[in-house]
Amino acid sequence: MLTACGGSKTGTDSGSAGKASTASTTSTASKASSAASQTKADDKPIEISMYMPDNATLPYKQDWLTFETVQKNTNVKLNVEAIPIADYQTKVSLALNTADNAPDVILYQSSVGENASLALNGAIVPISDYSEWTPNYNAWVEKLGLKDDIERLKLKDGKLYYMPALYDKPFYDGGLLLREDFLEKKGFSAPKTFDDLYKILKAYKEENPKSYPLTILAGPRVLYRFTMPSFGISVGKNSSSGSYTLSYDYDKKEYFTGAIDDKCKEYFAFFAKLYKEGLLDPEMADPIDGDKWAKCLADGTSIASWAYYDQIGGVAAASNIKGFKLQMYAPLEGPSGAHTQPRSRTVGGIMFPTSTTKRADFEQVVRKIDEMFYSEENAKVWCLGVEGVTYKMEGDKIVYNEEIQKAPNGIFKQMQVDYGCGANGTQQVWLLDLELTKYDDNFKKINEEVAAMPDAIQSVPPAPAFDDVTAEDAASLSTPLADKFEVWADAFITGKKSVDSDWDAYVKEMKDLGIEEYCKMYNDNLKK
Repeated sequence: MLTACGGSKTGTDSGSAGKASTASTTSTASKASSAASQTKADDKPIEISMYMPDNATLPYKQDWLTFETVQKNTNVKLNVEAIPIADYQTKVSLALNTADNAPDVILYQSSVGENASLALNGAIVPISDYSEWTPNYNAWVEKLGLKDDIERLKLKDGKLYYMPALYDKPFYDGGLLLREDFLEKKGFSAPKTFDDLYKILKAYKEENPKSYPLTILAGPRVLYRFTMPSFGISVGKNSSSGSYTLSYDYDKKEYFTGAIDDKCKEYFAFFAKLYKEGLLDPEMADPIDGDKWAKCLADGTSIASWAYYDQIGGVAAASNIKGFKLQMYAPLEGPSGAHTQPRSRTVGGIMFPTSTTKRADFEQVVRKIDEMFYSEENAKVWCLGVEGVTYKMEGDKIVYNEEIQKAPNGIFKQMQVDYGCGANGTQQVWLLDLELTKYDDNFKKINEEVAAMPDAIQSVPPAPAFDDVTAEDAASLSTPLADKFEVWADAFITGKKSVDSDWDAYVKEMKDLGIEEYCKMYNDNLKK
């Protein structure tokens, strides 16, 4: 049966699929690890409470090999609260704002948006003040040549408020997933533009009137993340700057009011057309459960979605359609070129609420977290698992165990699901060459194609260097603007409001809420 994909209130952002890994090690990191290790076999484990995001496509398991191994290696007992990713930032915000029941450690965080204000107002530990306690992290920053990148993450006071995940190179792990077998059947070439995609979706709808050719993973947030850059904007929950309603002009090197710009109007008009013509899943506004999302593609209800390469194997394995072949394609060209989500070599990482400093063993907590996520030994665990269990070495070649190699999900996804390897939030050191060992030759070919495209993966926009007062003022504007944007964005795409007749009213409401003042704050405080 070809029906809508069905909504769910559980967020399903992919395990954020492949990034780059950590089996390649350094003598510097090794020495740092030895210096930092405070563990003795007969010591009582130190208990540390932790928030981490939970994805429906990668549900947290307490008995994951990664978690069990690093706790044993460091003599730590982690008390993990895995929070659905759709609710994660709300829960984190509440904990940091009230300090009530805040955990010792929060994963998957940065100091943009509201967190900048919270940091400068004393809610978050300036981890750079304790650099002597993070030798393993320091060693990787040095090894990967990331000192300048880290410098740009510091706030107005010159301090760093989180330990970011570290990458040697950004790469293309997610994009447009589309049924290649349908393209071949109808004689379509690989889509290069959004107009090309429209024609493909239209052709599928004509053959399958009850279908909704384009479905959505995790609600609009993933769609926005991947598609907006080709229209020259990046707004919404996954805005590249964390501002929610502003976008960055890479030529002028300044921010503009992206949420009310004509670029955004053009973006909404395109997807409103898809929605009106039955080409877009009518339940796109709700986070669609990962299993239902996969079923939509597997049974032919849909043929396209923006998602991650590691999800292809599971969808293909679940399909009974003869000749079914799901493929990932390079970014589509829009009015502003062909771009995907901006990437940085430093992304959201590990943050300590200020309440953690009240622990008598605060230093040991920081040292343990540094060892747990950045030491040579444990960084390898988060990436590859355990030698002799998940993989073995044949010379200098990594060979995964037979079960992993034969998994219909593919190596990367199976490593995530069964062992907790290669997951955003937990793996903090990513090296491209090692990550590619988990993928097939097709994936490597796609990455080569994208690498040859000019600025397909743009850099993450620079963050403003707010002082505490300005950060608080910006945060007070950000929330109502974000809420208003969500309401109008849904209305424009689903046809409740018209981009032709209602756009001016929307712009007025956003201006009344201070979007222009908000933008000025960003530009006035950009580091020169």
